[in-house]
Amino acid sequence: MAFTRVFIHGLESSSQGTKGVFFRAKYPDMIIEDFEGTLERRMEKLNRMLSDKKDLILVGSSFGGLMAAIYACNHGERVKKLILLAPALNLDDFKPFAEKRMNLPVTIFHGRNDDVVPPAPVRQIASRVFENLSYHLVEDDHPLRETFTTYDWDTLLRGDA
Repeated sequence: MAFTRVFIHGLESSSQGTKGVFFRAKYPDMIIEDFEGTLERRMEKLNRMLSDKKDLILVGSSFGGLMAAIYACNHGERVKKLILLAPALNLDDFKPFAEKRMNLPVTIFHGRNDDVVPPAPVRQIASRVFENLSYHLVEDDHPLRETFTTYDWDTLLRGDA
């Protein structure tokens, strides 16, 4: 089965940010686009981009993690796995989904010293929504500069793991 891997960058980043460049070099088949504007505008682009795709493995960073989580909540049947990096699930935009229960595999990496997106409320929300959650609080800050490249991306981005 072929999986479609997608990386969604954060609010003030782009497809040319550190993570986008890393994924493009290591996984040339990964969909890595630029998102601009409001959440609504970004979600419209994401929905258009993925409208004919299934078996998705979504990787979202910060605001992109929020986008990936919202997409999964709306299109759970298309998403096989979520990998969220310091996801901004604590924003009001995720509140409509806070009572939803999802059983897809979700992995979260969050820096203990994140001063942009607080880890504690995100973990609490994620634990409620995602029943199949693997949560990793790492010694890092919001961009996960120290630990990001050390994650086992080959395994994380496999559809069967």
